[in-house]
Amino acid sequence: MKTNNELKKIEKVFQQYGISLKGKRKYDRFEQDLKMDKVFVSGLIFDLEYELHKEINDDKVNTVQAPYQLIELLMIC
Repeated sequence: MKTNNELKKIEKVFQQYGISLKGKRKYDRFEQDLKMDKVFVSGLIFDLEYELHKEINDDKVNTVQAPYQLIELLMIC
């Protein structure tokens, strides 16, 4: 049940940034496909961490290129 609540919160934050997690869109790269600046990606990560009360290590954050990778990191924290 906790996982479902977390996934709902994650989807809500992504929707606030205009990112769809439906179908293949979750594999779009932030900078190349979604045309997001690094500042906005950092803001997205901050908002997700804040909403879920979790923190991702900085070395792992730098490797994130797509929404699905970010979701995987948040689920294992």
